[in-house]
Amino acid sequence: MLGVLLFVTNTKVNKNVFFSFIITVGTMYLVDDFIAARAQLVTFVLFVLEILFVECFLDTKKKRYALGLMLIALLIANMHAAVFYFFFILLMPYIGEYIIIKIRDSYFWYKIRIAFLKRRINKLEKKNKKPEKQEKLQAKLLQVQDKFNSFKELMDRREANPYKIKLERRDAAKWLILIALLCFLMGMLTPIGDEPYTHIFKLMSGTTTKNISEHQPLTLANHTKSLICISLLTIIIVFTDTKISLKNLFMIGGLLVLTFMSRRQFSMLVIIGGIFFTRLIVDFTDKYDKKGIEEFMEMCTSRLGQVLSIVAILLCTFTIYAKKMNDDYINSSSYPVEMADYILEEAKNGNLNLETMKLFNDYNYGSYLLFRGIPVFIDSRADLYSPEFNEGVNIFNDYINISSIGVYYEDKFEEYGITNVISSKNSKLNMLLSRDDNYKELHSDDNFVFYERLNVENS
Repeated sequence: MLGVLLFVTNTKVNKNVFFSFIITVGTMYLVDDFIAARAQLVTFVLFVLEILFVECFLDTKKKRYALGLMLIALLIANMHAAVFYFFFILLMPYIGEYIIIKIRDSYFWYKIRIAFLKRRINKLEKKNKKPEKQEKLQAKLLQVQDKFNSFKELMDRREANPYKIKLERRDAAKWLILIALLCFLMGMLTPIGDEPYTHIFKLMSGTTTKNISEHQPLTLANHTKSLICISLLTIIIVFTDTKISLKNLFMIGGLLVLTFMSRRQFSMLVIIGGIFFTRLIVDFTDKYDKKGIEEFMEMCTSRLGQVLSIVAILLCTFTIYAKKMNDDYINSSSYPVEMADYILEEAKNGNLNLETMKLFNDYNYGSYLLFRGIPVFIDSRADLYSPEFNEGVNIFNDYINISSIGVYYEDKFEEYGITNVISSKNSKLNMLLSRDDNYKELHSDDNFVFYERLNVENS
């Protein structure tokens, strides 16, 4: 869905099937690491759909696209409230360009001066006083009007032939402000109260983002994909005379800033930024070799070109799949597959009670245990375990301190009433538990150990 929708949106925005296809394939390759069974996969699709609806609305002014944007805002508020504000971030470049165009067309400084001079002249004329001063003011008014006309002609010439940044005038952009306000109200239509409005502030005020690698600032030296993408963008913008619209500059520039602040946003830079990067590629090729590109496109879309494209895609697909053909569906070295089987079997035989068991587990495989129906201490939805969402109890920090031996584990286990522990064999915690007489090993495999905590007191 994401790939097809990206291609459709790219084609709609950039009016070029060939480069839309190339950039879409490249985008899907670059976001491979972000394609996972998480809420973000749904919102990736919705954000691309948002760009498509905005572009269609600006071109046609049809109300159904405005209603579609409101529906998208409603879906995000109910399906992934943490990114509700990102919906409006993607509208800002369009609204920002419209506001700047209005400011540029207002010439408010000259108009204020002209209005002020006319008012002074009118006052003097009504009182029939100081004719000499009236003549001076009239001369000054003509001088300011001449400067205004000259400046206006200069700005019009620059807009017609800009050096680097061009303006895209679309009258329907003014309605995006009203649509954004209506979409903002969609956050009220949820069963979770004000969560779409407050979730991001709770999340950012917590400590979880400081301890999760995907939320850390981007280091280009350690992220080859980002380095290549940013280098290509820099080459096109800086070292060619290809012009970029103000809206595209806002969009790509803003996503770049977000990416440097958090490497997680590289996904949005590639998915959304790629749509607008295609526009730069199309403009670049049109300027330097439009005829050659058109001939190449005709060759690619011929019967032979289609066959070769399909063969190339099938070969790439097989090459990628062949590497994973014999892999387990779940990697047992990363996830406690055998341990989960053991726990469920013991529960089935009546030796374990999942309803009363309080399990301490690792952050990385808590989601897998939940998938198997086993209650956990923590899973990879880090923000849900911060004090902002748990009445002041900082489960996430406690997990970090326990697993890194920053605190005495027994004190925290007593506080939470932990009855069992799953630990990786090579972890610091397991090194201590294996020597602690208060912990009985119930089961182990090549990678994980399952303990029972003895002498558990009610707490």
